[in-house]
Amino acid sequence: MGERGRVSLGVGWITLFLIGIDLFVVSPLLPFISDAYQVSSAMTGWMVTVFAITYAIFAPFFGWLSDKNGRRSYITFGLVLFVISNILTAFAPSFFWLIISRILVGLSVAAIAPLLYAIIGDIAPPNRTGTWLSILASGHLTALWAGAPFGTLLEHFLGWRSVFVALAIMGLILAVVNFITWRNEPKSNSTRNLLGGNLLRIFGSVSVTASWAIAMYALYVYLGAALYSEIRFSSSEIATAIIFYGIGAVIGSLTGGQLTDRFGEKKISKVTLIFLTLVLVCLGIFFTSGIWIYFLLFLWALVGYAGFTSYTARLVVEYPNDRGSAMAWNMTALYIGITLGSMLGGFVISKWGYTFLPYVCSIAAILSFFLSTQKVKETKMESAV
Repeated sequence: MGERGRVSLGVGWITLFLIGIDLFVVSPLLPFISDAYQVSSAMTGWMVTVFAITYAIFAPFFGWLSDKNGRRSYITFGLVLFVISNILTAFAPSFFWLIISRILVGLSVAAIAPLLYAIIGDIAPPNRTGTWLSILASGHLTALWAGAPFGTLLEHFLGWRSVFVALAIMGLILAVVNFITWRNEPKSNSTRNLLGGNLLRIFGSVSVTASWAIAMYALYVYLGAALYSEIRFSSSEIATAIIFYGIGAVIGSLTGGQLTDRFGEKKISKVTLIFLTLVLVCLGIFFTSGIWIYFLLFLWALVGYAGFTSYTARLVVEYPNDRGSAMAWNMTALYIGITLGSMLGGFVISKWGYTFLPYVCSIAAILSFFLSTQKVKETKMESAV
């Protein structure tokens, strides 16, 4: 990897880490925000909900625009909006404006995250696409377990508003850095109207990601409650379990990229989905086995995120001219899967309890595998174009 490659990946990694921190830092701050605005915890939870909805709606729009007009300007726009919206979050005069600020954050991240995946896919060497994307993805996954401690520590010394001020300052620096870094971005060869045909093919492809997200998050959302209810884990033991999961996710992402470059995107994405199904079944069988749960959570995340990285690389290869749109719809499918997974998990818990969740997730994983074996053909309209 040359110096330019290291710089590009470093900038992308730090940027995804920053917006990941913004997403994962909100949860531990909700009690303090509730007190500040005198609203219930359920109401403050809308800060996360409106972010996810806005992101899912607008990411495909920015992906389509970036395929036609280039990615640099939209990434820079997203980071500038990220700065403004986090300042508004820090100093919102009312809870209404706080919600508005999180909508704007969702809009800003929609213009950043999928386009970074697309631009790294643009510049990565053909035989190193998986590795480059896995390094990029590890920035977001690192924020998964580092975001909460960062926010809690800063809140303890300076108050919860300081967290968003810090995010705004870092975002401003990265807006300048990204604008400089991507000044020589490759030009897109996309000349077709995406709505004319390729969109259906993309929908078929990203349905794999939606099913994968259900397999990963229907249980993860309720993991702390499940560990407490079924094994009587203490808060420190639950935190340790989450750390094992987070480390497995980072290692899995990096390992998945290297395996993808060596054996191919299709092969690794399918193999990991099979192993994910088996690991989830084992997790269901041995969920109450005590200390073994740490290893199983590590293995679950390791296999799961190796598969996500390899499938992302597969989309990058399969959609060379619509890469921004494919990455954006893939992220939208991810959020849809997370939402459906959390809803499904709640239903399963109310009917059969926590220990049944891993088996339901395994069904979603095997569905994802079968979807990944299907090939959605291009429509006649696209072929004509």
